[in-house]
Amino acid sequence: MEKTTLKVGILPIADVAALFIAQERGFFKAEGLTIKPEVVQSTTVAIPQLVSGATDITIGNYFTVISAQEAKAGNFRILADTYQAKPDTFDIVVKKDSPIQSVKDLKGKKVTIASLNSIGELAVASTLRANGLSPKDVHYVPVPFPQAPGKLASGQADAAWLNEPFLTGVQKDMGARKIADTMTGAMADFPIAGWTTTEPILSKYPKAMAAFQRAIVKAQQIAGSDRKAVEKVLPNYTQIKPEAASIITLGAYPSTLNPTRIQRVADLMLEYGYLKAKMDVTPLLVPMPQ
Repeated sequence: MEKTTLKVGILPIADVAALFIAQERGFFKAEGLTIKPEVVQSTTVAIPQLVSGATDITIGNYFTVISAQEAKAGNFRILADTYQAKPDTFDIVVKKDSPIQSVKDLKGKKVTIASLNSIGELAVASTLRANGLSPKDVHYVPVPFPQAPGKLASGQADAAWLNEPFLTGVQKDMGARKIADTMTGAMADFPIAGWTTTEPILSKYPKAMAAFQRAIVKAQQIAGSDRKAVEKVLPNYTQIKPEAASIITLGAYPSTLNPTRIQRVADLMLEYGYLKAKMDVTPLLVPMPQ
């Protein structure tokens, strides 16, 4: 194998649980790999780090990867699917005593999202449209997930778009109130993120990338079928306590990389004006090694 130690960009969110399941169960070791997880602030930051060679693979939300591909920020390749939305896995929340009661009340308000040009922006835009508003009606405040609850508590933001474990955290710690599930309608069961590399890295280390794929897919199958396995690893890389891990809402952990599913992201981005031209995502997807 051309490379045995891989630096992998991660976020402290439920999406990446399979990486830690694979670590814990020795799947990477069995493939001859050592994985070094590197925490990134957001996938908008993760993509330039990947292109610069600071990481070999990163968690990449599909919006950011597709957007960066169109902008020619790099030539990206998706190795494996990571996470798919389920009801109440990505919600907009407000403080308990906030006058905001519904999405319509967000007009003119500040809403945190993990980063601009990301799946968060798409999700909030979709929810606003479904409620007769447009993305121009709100002020997006880009804040990494771990800092968003603080912005909400201090009043620097009126609402926050959050995923797990932060959603359960703000509801438990400060009584935050949900005003919308953003993964409904056009975004029901939406593909969120995948393990991403670049074409130059893939060409240079094809055996290492194939080894990563084999290990991560095994772990995705476990994450998708055994909730307890996810609950067990969450406290290892997030700030969530074991007792809270048992009550968070989890999405799906797909174990196949389905072009039809991922194409939904590019098509919705085009419909909402986030892409200039239609993009076929199939060339970005790396087939699973036999």
